[in-house]
Amino acid sequence: FKKTIFISGQEEDTEIEAAMTYTTGYLENIFTFANTINTHEGGTHLSGFRAALTRTINDYARSKGLLKDKEENLIGEDVREGLVAIVNVRMREPQFEGQTKTKLGNSEIKGLVESIVSTRLGEYLEEHPGEARLMVNKAIVAARARTAARQARELTRRKSFLESTSLPGKLADCSLT
Repeated sequence: FKKTIFISGQEEDTEIEAAMTYTTGYLENIFTFANTINTHEGGTHLSGFRAALTRTINDYARSKGLLKDKEENLIGEDVREGLVAIVNVRMREPQFEGQTKTKLGNSEIKGLVESIVSTRLGEYLEEHPGEARLMVNKAIVAARARTAARQARELTRRKSFLESTSLPGKLADCSLT
């Protein structure tokens, strides 16, 4: 992805800014701030951002037929694979959890971030269909890889379980002759 997506919005005394892009990697890196304080443990603004991102990508994928009716929705893990983002909130009275101010606790912020990110990201996806398709396809590939990995794990577990329940050396399975 060549472009960084910028999202910003304001409601009453609260300003929300987010910047995001995708890399070819598999890890998610989201950095969050509240009034310029690094909230590396996240908080309600991170929850709102993640929820909005997942829902908006799913809604777009369904509306454009990129996800079929019988296919499951993409989960957050799929949508955030390779994501690098910064979420910044400026507000009047931030409430942090704990003494270290590393996690934002204002409950109203989740809905506010979710609303603004959903609206602005939805607009961006509609205005940039090429990039939107790339984002959705990356998430679909991640979902398929996750499903394949789960199936391989289950197969290996079943196989090792069956092997471990074999009979002792001097006994053998009966066979018809």
